[in-house]
Amino acid sequence: MGNWSTVTEFILLGLSQDANSKVVLFFVFLFLYLVSLLGNIIIILATWVDHRLHNPMYFFLGNLSFLDICYSSVSVPKMLSTLVTENSTISYVGCLTQLYFYLSCCATECLLLSTMGFDRYVAICNPLHYTVIMKSKVCLEMIVCTWATGFLTSIIHMIFIAQLSFCGSCVIKHFFCDIPPILKLACNDTFLNEILVLIVGGSIGLSSFLLTLVSYAHIISTILRIRSVDGRNKAFSTCSSHLTVVTLFFGSLIFMYMRPTSSYSMEQDRMVSVFYAVVTPALNPIIYTLRNKEVKRALKKLLKKKYMGL
Repeated sequence: MGNWSTVTEFILLGLSQDANSKVVLFFVFLFLYLVSLLGNIIIILATWVDHRLHNPMYFFLGNLSFLDICYSSVSVPKMLSTLVTENSTISYVGCLTQLYFYLSCCATECLLLSTMGFDRYVAICNPLHYTVIMKSKVCLEMIVCTWATGFLTSIIHMIFIAQLSFCGSCVIKHFFCDIPPILKLACNDTFLNEILVLIVGGSIGLSSFLLTLVSYAHIISTILRIRSVDGRNKAFSTCSSHLTVVTLFFGSLIFMYMRPTSSYSMEQDRMVSVFYAVVTPALNPIIYTLRNKEVKRALKKLLKKKYMGL
């Protein structure tokens, strides 16, 4: 038996041990990762190039795209490496580092999606005061607090995980270092860690989700009172993309973490993790692009500018 400091490395079991399946999974996840990178980079560039998108809504969207790049880059490159090589080990420092940045990005995205929901609430429910409430300085302060809170609260998890002792198998039954499979390897009591996940996860993830629901309850109530059909459709179109992303992200996240590790199922939870860690970052730019006329117009402008430059 030894503590975290005496463990030299862990073994990531990955998604499959079958050679043929590994090849298929490699190309599928490589494609999703490239879609995530390319799609989110394009949105960042589009919101930067088009001055008509220089407003709080697209400022937050640009931050979400950058965060999704970081979010997927924490786990996907290592997963792709284990699929094509025989080396599935990760050092304890690498595992600890991967877990920290993963938790930080996850917490930051929860807060950012809630912030974006508040922005839509102000825009639709208080349109006359929107420019006063959502000033540039206020938006910048909100973003700084969002990123700082996400990265600082994750340190709490790391401090308590570092106190655990590990014995027996060092095989992490996952494709990246996450809290539930790591707690499964601990040979001492993990009750405090589980409570910490519920408390910290509840205070950030669940509260962000509930605040977003409250914002959208007011938004939907306001939209339904709009007499014009075109007005209602326009209001719904500005919120539908964000609401779709919120549902996909928070739904899978709550299922994964808001329950005791005793109910942890390796196969089931790995598939859920794939969804919110790999698929969602790739879907976000597609959702925002397909359902947002302003973003599509900015993309056309960006492509035209690139074409003229060539």
